[in-house]
Amino acid sequence: MQSLKKLMFVVCLFISLTAAADNKIKYYFNHPVDNSVSTGVNALNINGYIDDTLIAYINRSKYTLDIAVYDFTSYSGAALDNVISAINSAYTRGVKVRWIYNGSSSNTGLSTVNSGINRLGSPTTSSYGIMHCKFMVVDANSSDPSDAVVWTGSTNWSVAQFETDYDNVVIFQDSALAHAYRAEFNQMWGDTGIAPNTATSKFGPNKVDLGRHNFTIDGKQVELYFSPSDGTNTHIQSSIATANKDLYFGVYTFTDVNDANAIVTAKSNGVYTAGIMDQYSATYTPYSIMTSNLGSNFKEYTGTGLYHNKYLIVDPSDVCSDPLVLTGSHNWTTSANTKNDENTVIIHDATAANVYYQSFRGDFQALGGTLSTITGCATAVPEVISVTDFSLFPNPSQGVINVGLKLTMPQMVSISLINIQGQEYKLMSNEWQSDMTFNRSFNIPAKGLYILKIITAEGNYNKQVVNE
Repeated sequence: MQSLKKLMFVVCLFISLTAAADNKIKYYFNHPVDNSVSTGVNALNINGYIDDTLIAYINRSKYTLDIAVYDFTSYSGAALDNVISAINSAYTRGVKVRWIYNGSSSNTGLSTVNSGINRLGSPTTSSYGIMHCKFMVVDANSSDPSDAVVWTGSTNWSVAQFETDYDNVVIFQDSALAHAYRAEFNQMWGDTGIAPNTATSKFGPNKVDLGRHNFTIDGKQVELYFSPSDGTNTHIQSSIATANKDLYFGVYTFTDVNDANAIVTAKSNGVYTAGIMDQYSATYTPYSIMTSNLGSNFKEYTGTGLYHNKYLIVDPSDVCSDPLVLTGSHNWTTSANTKNDENTVIIHDATAANVYYQSFRGDFQALGGTLSTITGCATAVPEVISVTDFSLFPNPSQGVINVGLKLTMPQMVSISLINIQGQEYKLMSNEWQSDMTFNRSFNIPAKGLYILKIITAEGNYNKQVVNE
């Protein structure tokens, strides 16, 4: 019966993903979500099936599999036995598998991984923190860009993390991002080849900023940061500072006072703010800051397992702003910022923000909390003018708009419309523009207020459009 239920789930999940096959970013959670606040894309709770999803991506690998995971803990007969089988099968069929793990963690699962797979443990000296990354890169160097996949989020590879603890997974299908992750992997590995080079490998404070931070994936702006070289805490705080309407956070280890003060500042500026923190952080200063400033909008998780997420959601209720999600392995601590190896992504997208909000709302309600319903756009529409010239007419329009750009170099351009419910209509997605004078007409789907969102390699536009 259990096998039949799992088969039915996989079939349903396959149908769901096939229907959205053009989506290059996917999000999964392992606890109940609240789809009642969905703006069109429902958050997915796949508790009990994260291992199956991970296995599916391992099985699709053709050439390379680079794994950097803090802890890989397996028990006989448990879900991770199948993960181990998938990794060993990949190695047997010729996939070049490389594995970096935290040298001070148990990583009991590694004992059952094929002994021919090269692996490297992080330093265990007192001056180093931990190799806390949680990512896997599939086929980064494939000649077919669609092969390249990055798996990340907050989830370590253990049964508890997959099924009991609160975690999230985000999966990108993007060659440029995969190359950036692989470059970071190679810096720790000390080499670009199959064998590690301990003489040249760099961990923690010895790493350098490789400068690969900004990407356009499926028409969405994505930022990528690694700790400690990239100053991740400053990006957490700057993301908090962009909030205009509402802000939510869910963090396992929260000890950084500057991050806490940034949240309090947002609330004092009129931003509706709520958060969840694991009981592990209850003895640190940010806990008292949150309890005294957020009141009932702050919840401490004291249940079974861990509240292991490390995410921030900004303006899911304000598509006129810059809705975003920040997630990854980076806890909000000084050690994560200055000593540990960590990975963080920031996804600028109304749909992503709403999907994570559905998950946060489900978690918050499970802890006995109630959240207010926040709607409508902020008064001011932020505009970032980074190209040399821009034109939009007529505005107000009557069904058709004309968009003109003068670019300073050939590049990819994406254009979409977002209505006040957060639904996004892609007008063009990642089209290469070799002519630096761009002029195009687009139909608007229905009457109403929209945000015209233009993404270029030089920067973004957010412009209010009215269709009468």
